[in-house]
Amino acid sequence: MRGATRRIIATHATNVGRSRWLLVYTGLLALAAVLLVWLGGSAARALVSLINVVLLLVPLMAVVFGTLYVYNAREFTELLLTQPVERDAAYFGLVGGLAVPLVVAFLVGVGVPLGFAAFSDLTILPGIVALLGVGTLLVLVFTAFAVALAVRVEDRAWGLGAALLVWLVCTVIYDGLILLLLATVRDRPLEIPVLVMTMLNPIDVARIQLLLTFDIAALLGYTGTVYERVFSGLLGRSLAVVVLLVCAMVPLLVGRFWFRRKDF
Repeated sequence: MRGATRRIIATHATNVGRSRWLLVYTGLLALAAVLLVWLGGSAARALVSLINVVLLLVPLMAVVFGTLYVYNAREFTELLLTQPVERDAAYFGLVGGLAVPLVVAFLVGVGVPLGFAAFSDLTILPGIVALLGVGTLLVLVFTAFAVALAVRVEDRAWGLGAALLVWLVCTVIYDGLILLLLATVRDRPLEIPVLVMTMLNPIDVARIQLLLTFDIAALLGYTGTVYERVFSGLLGRSLAVVVLLVCAMVPLLVGRFWFRRKDF
């Protein structure tokens, strides 16, 4: 199965890599990174400014592009399943073939300009590694969401709407619900419940890890001390990575369950 999976990954990755939208996306990331380095006056400031790009644009692109690609590749998937190919190989080949080009586009678009900027300030290298690492994990998370939703929902419009809803919940609505909870029961200690709720949202975990990396934990609010105690240091960074990997594995395995039972 591994050989078949690798070949399917290569086929999908080649198709995705030929997309002009992927090239436009890479160019936009590179342009944003270059402009922020140039206008910000220093690579360190550009890194902080790029947090919003990584937290908002990268997941949006992964979930929208991934969802549309799965629908467009449906005929190929159906043809593939008529061959002596296991469904797991077809599924993981589809996910891998989507994730690899998206990760490469992100690393090239953001990493190359920041890499050149690091020549003048080597102290920003840990920040660059953190930004690229968190962004890569977010690509994996939202690619898994995209494939799972596209497999589950037959209609393209509904599937794309569900994908956008997932992105909107993770980026905006979820934090709004947490703020509403804090405002409603403000007289009670909610640091631990809020911490648990935060760990259920990959965008929040990524944001906390980046803010702690760039030493701007004051932006985390009154729960910043709790976040700093949990997510700082090597153990905290490892915990953040594990949480993000779990956030990717859950939709990946759910999508695998749906794919195995789907009548193509």
